[in-house]
Amino acid sequence: MTQQNGTEVRFFLLGFGGQHKFWYVLFIVFLVIYVTSMVGNIGMILLIKTDSRLQTPMYFFLQHLAFVDICYTSAITPKMLQNFIVEDKSISFVGCVIQLLVYATFATTDCYLLATMALDQYVAICNPLRYPIVMSRTVCIQLVAGSYVMGSINASVHTGFTFSLSFCKSNIINHFFCDVPSILSLSCSSININIMLLLVFVGFNLMSTVLVIIFSYIYILGAILKMSSTTGRKKAFSTCASHLTAVTIFYGTLSYMYLQPHSNNSKENMKVASTFYGIVIPMLNPLIYSLRNKEVKEALKVMRKKF
Repeated sequence: MTQQNGTEVRFFLLGFGGQHKFWYVLFIVFLVIYVTSMVGNIGMILLIKTDSRLQTPMYFFLQHLAFVDICYTSAITPKMLQNFIVEDKSISFVGCVIQLLVYATFATTDCYLLATMALDQYVAICNPLRYPIVMSRTVCIQLVAGSYVMGSINASVHTGFTFSLSFCKSNIINHFFCDVPSILSLSCSSININIMLLLVFVGFNLMSTVLVIIFSYIYILGAILKMSSTTGRKKAFSTCASHLTAVTIFYGTLSYMYLQPHSNNSKENMKVASTFYGIVIPMLNPLIYSLRNKEVKEALKVMRKKF
């Protein structure tokens, strides 16, 4: 199969091994997760927009994190759910391009937003008096815009170089969505440049965001340990708890995806990790930030009383 005309090429998504046996169970489970994710993230956005107590930089970033989670899980989950219940599991060339572009854009943006939120925590705890000046509305908008720009650049480069290849080995993608490594394995062109770009861009995005988070929390920990008040320490730890939980789950899954040794089961393990990363985490984030955050809990109580 050669890519002579992009619109004529169709790929087939293989999905999970043995999914035909348990498709109804998988469909129900992932549908519940997806609906919960949509309700939770949309609810978080509306709550932040309507509650005056949540009009701070931290919740401004959290609002965008919720939006990004909606976008990148919606890029892959509906198609996966459709493939559980239909015989034709194909996706058009254009559909595959759009899916990868949207998923990669918002998944990368998620990394930078988490790093931005760590920076916000650092300023709030280590420089509380300068916080309103340092984290002004303009700065917050610039940080969020920069996150979206970095996500767009990363996705555009990978999508452009991936789909400029010729595909003649097969049209079966051994995954439940159009992911770069799975698509590269179908190419009969040289993929050396693509591998190099993956290493450079993914390495840069992960290292830069992880380093910002690590150094931010090193300074935060130092500031907390210097506090003489036990109440102040508890409040500071409580402020960071939700973000640290989200970061640990997010980067823990990424580490498993990219650092596991190659084996016969590695492709199936990657699918499981991708499921957790792309479908489960967007559901967990609103739960983490609502269950472990005092201000969000109070805002929810006020919202319940209104209804």
